[in-house]
Amino acid sequence: MKTALVTGSSGFVGRHMTAELKARGWQVTGCDVVDLDGRPRALDALQIFRLDDSPRYDLVVHCAARAPHRAAIDGQPMNLPYNLQLDSAMFDWAVRTGQQRVLYLSSSAVYPVLLQEGFPRRRLHESATDMAHGIEPDAAYGWTKWTGEKMAAAAAAVGLAVHVVRPFSGYGEDQATDWPFGAFVDRARRREDPFVIWGSGDQVRDWIHISDVVAGALAVVDADVRVPVNLCTGLGTRMYDLVDMIRKQAGYRPTIFIDPDRPEGVAYRVGDPDRFWSIYQPKVSLEEGVARAMRQGAPA
Repeated sequence: MKTALVTGSSGFVGRHMTAELKARGWQVTGCDVVDLDGRPRALDALQIFRLDDSPRYDLVVHCAARAPHRAAIDGQPMNLPYNLQLDSAMFDWAVRTGQQRVLYLSSSAVYPVLLQEGFPRRRLHESATDMAHGIEPDAAYGWTKWTGEKMAAAAAAVGLAVHVVRPFSGYGEDQATDWPFGAFVDRARRREDPFVIWGSGDQVRDWIHISDVVAGALAVVDADVRVPVNLCTGLGTRMYDLVDMIRKQAGYRPTIFIDPDRPEGVAYRVGDPDRFWSIYQPKVSLEEGVARAMRQGAPA
């Protein structure tokens, strides 16, 4: 039986990754600072990474990160050193203990902010991460993931099999309200009126269902692709239009309140899907994802 370690296993991506690996017959060990009920775990990822006698897993899926949502990205800069420590400890441990391979969950936040503002609007290709001439990724979280990718390359240079994926705006039925999709669905379930959208409402995102994030990432591993891969659809949808889809599914027409004083993020973040689509084709449309979410209970 194949074995996997999933870090951040109580988080949104981590718990879906754990469930999918188990469904495929893998033996999965999860680690997080808390379990699914919010209780502290006996060992979190940093504690495991200090061990020299760890089992040798067939796959280490590194999902763990502290608060990778917009409010924290903009408002909690001290997450930067914690997340850097987490990633560096993981790669050091993986090399030191001879792990078989690592799937590193990077982020679309690695792409330079200047490529996501103004015109012309462009899809972000995997090559568009040049930080020369003062072009920077999206806030401290983007720097963390960009640096994590550099650590991944260093680990690969000494023989570790590493796969790097860059999810765009992952969403799903059980997403927490710290993320836009989860917050919108929660507001619609409670039939809030007015319905609040942070920022201008015109910011565009590339929404990819969590099932496609997980299946797509594992397809990258199965294909043994060792260059970064966008997990995306290549389709952009405004926050305002997403809210319109959600409120129609909920069957009500609230007043929309645009709150320009809340974090908005970049104007246009849509991935170039060509590399991804040569490996895996997303299965769940945004319309279907919204319908699934509105049929489910409250988000966890």
